[in-house]
Amino acid sequence: MKTSSADNAPSPRKVLQTQQADDDRLAEIGRLQQMLPDLPVETLIKEDLLRLGISFSREALQYCASFKSKSYFIFSFDMVSINEMNQQENLHAPEEIQLVDGPWNLRRTTVSVRVNPSSPWNATLDGESLLLRCGEETISTIQLQEIPEYYQKNLASGQPVHEVAPTIEWGYLVYLTVYRKCQYFGFKEECTFCDINENYRQQVSAGRPYRTVKPLDDVLEALAIIDEVDDRSKAYTLTGGSITSKLRGQGEAEFYASYARAIEERFCGRWIPKAVTQALPVDEQRILKDAGIRIFHPNYEIWDQRLFSIICPGKESYVGRSEWHRRIIAAGEVFGPENVIPNFVAGIEMSHPHGYTDPEAAVDSTREGLDFFMSHGICPRFTVWCPEPLSPLVKEHGDLQPPAPLEYHARLLVAWRDCHREHQLPVPPGYGPPGAGQALFSVSSFMDVIEVAAESRS
Repeated sequence: MKTSSADNAPSPRKVLQTQQADDDRLAEIGRLQQMLPDLPVETLIKEDLLRLGISFSREALQYCASFKSKSYFIFSFDMVSINEMNQQENLHAPEEIQLVDGPWNLRRTTVSVRVNPSSPWNATLDGESLLLRCGEETISTIQLQEIPEYYQKNLASGQPVHEVAPTIEWGYLVYLTVYRKCQYFGFKEECTFCDINENYRQQVSAGRPYRTVKPLDDVLEALAIIDEVDDRSKAYTLTGGSITSKLRGQGEAEFYASYARAIEERFCGRWIPKAVTQALPVDEQRILKDAGIRIFHPNYEIWDQRLFSIICPGKESYVGRSEWHRRIIAAGEVFGPENVIPNFVAGIEMSHPHGYTDPEAAVDSTREGLDFFMSHGICPRFTVWCPEPLSPLVKEHGDLQPPAPLEYHARLLVAWRDCHREHQLPVPPGYGPPGAGQALFSVSSFMDVIEVAAESRS
């Protein structure tokens, strides 16, 4: 039976709870501003949007549909599954938003969109303007990216270019997920925060033209189209799931190197070449380096020794935490330490039921890892964790698996910034411009907190 609008109306209790949550968000941001006065307010809002997601009014979503939409380039990065999206947000929500102006006079801040219809952060349309609000309070104007010309083109096969070679970071980075699945499979192997395999299934079920392995010829054809009409993209990332045995007769290094080799032979110097893989042995790292990869991302996910084995059981079983770290350090000799940039997932240190309960203690642990790697000239970066409903952590614990508190993320930004400064490391290459109001990296604020001289920004 079709429900009426009255049936869908929230109860007075729910409205009161929602209003309280909205007030709590702004009060928490105010508290953290006082506690950490040298942290840009833009980063507090950005981190909160990344950890809680954003909702869209129907009118706002209709407006957004005329701009660049989410490509689901590897994970879902949403806090609800497609089946729970009553407004088809998976088809119409933007890939990223930029926040400007408002009561805090925000500098341009680029944020990846994570759909959450229950979020206190909401996008609403006010006349001709798209606004970010927290509850009923206006926070900023939202700017959207126009649909790039290459997003409107198809390959000879009929496959849309944006399904083969989508761009993120406001068009700076071409994201080539050439293997859509991961061979760490099942609860005994897969990383518990990750939904790569389940996201593949839900996207295919929803009718998206996903393919497990992207044909090399399609990748080259898509890049040729981008190269012809676009001058904004400056780097590409080759990535996908881990390969623990063989994929189409190749090990992990050779599989990804085969793409890099062909891209660099055809488009040498056009983009900064980057690759995300496991922490490979040195001889396999050299395969990537010889194929043309300049920047290597052997992601270590989480620093804490006890939690690594719980959250990344496959990586612990196949490689082991100590060996993983040893290979990251060894990669500095292959690529140069400034070009080794491992990622960790910020916030899973506080995941239930095994994680830290105190934000300060969690950041202290993470800071140990930052100091360890940065003392070797290697600069980690991070992605803000949002609990994805198809990931093992959320499937097992449901509503009892909240994101890490904003205080954790605020303290982490200060720790990362101070550690980066103390070790006198350069701005990480391949991520676009640094600094508040300039950064394009959209899934955390690590680039936003890098302090740059005014002359460097001009």
